[in-house]
Amino acid sequence: MEQNQHDAGAAGSSEGPASAGEQKDAVTGPDPTGPDSAASASAPTVADVMAAVEELWPQGLAEPWDAVGLVAGRPGTRVEKILFAVDPTTAVLDEAFAWGASMILSHHPLLLKPVSGVAASGFKGEVIHRLIEGGCALATVHTNGDSAVGGVSDVLAEALGLHDLEPLMRADGGSPAEGIGRVGELGTPQALGDFAEAVFSILPAVAGGVRVAGDRKALIRRVAVCGGAGDSLFDQVRSSGADVFVTADLRHHPASEAREAAGPGTPYLIDVSHFGSEWLWLTPAAARLGALLSDRGFGVDIRVSEVNTDPWDFVLTPGR
Repeated sequence: MEQNQHDAGAAGSSEGPASAGEQKDAVTGPDPTGPDSAASASAPTVADVMAAVEELWPQGLAEPWDAVGLVAGRPGTRVEKILFAVDPTTAVLDEAFAWGASMILSHHPLLLKPVSGVAASGFKGEVIHRLIEGGCALATVHTNGDSAVGGVSDVLAEALGLHDLEPLMRADGGSPAEGIGRVGELGTPQALGDFAEAVFSILPAVAGGVRVAGDRKALIRRVAVCGGAGDSLFDQVRSSGADVFVTADLRHHPASEAREAAGPGTPYLIDVSHFGSEWLWLTPAAARLGALLSDRGFGVDIRVSEVNTDPWDFVLTPGR
């Protein structure tokens, strides 16, 4: 995640690459609504979709530095197809336009840092121009999607079989269940190596795989997770009493210092793909939005992007 902040993400399981060797393949998920779901109801407007998004993932839960909400699009425009994605990349736009999407809902912001122009000479400006010219809206659900109940870290934790979940860092002004990261318990203790394999098994195949710091045979039960980059949460992880911390983008110095401080003990570390840890969230998030819009009398087709936006293409390891 950006600005060395914690960023959570991921959601229910869907079909993905069969193994970590299948790098940069498409990652797929079930269509949360199906092709005929919108046939008997009127299409919502962009404003209608954003009202539903606000109910599910309130902007008030976003971190102060974040940029969430509607990025491009007219509030009154009708929305017939919504594509969920982790990143609003060029490849995702290609996919959206090929499908005929009228809105993209991405986890990561396109314009997190302030800009002074959106000329099409740069890739972000090109994205904005293509969206406007193609009549496709773009909205972002980022750290508000991390903090909300059923958000990125909730989905990751539930996929790993954790229970009795609570936030690692509660959201200001939120409920006790809202906040960044989650910590919970496994049903039975597991060896760190076995648990790391379970983590590997639920994520889409990416070049970087899964890295682990700790004794492979050590038993763990209390687990902290943060989808996206979570190395700013080490104090909260230690305070939570977690045996292991699952997150992404662990940098050398924070990881090294965390392990030095722990000595041979806990918390152990499991470093996963930023994209992969947040991708899990897309399918249940899409299903929740579709259900809420349906409850409000709207019909819309919703699909999860099949584009793998993890930036790495291959990795070299000893012996290979």
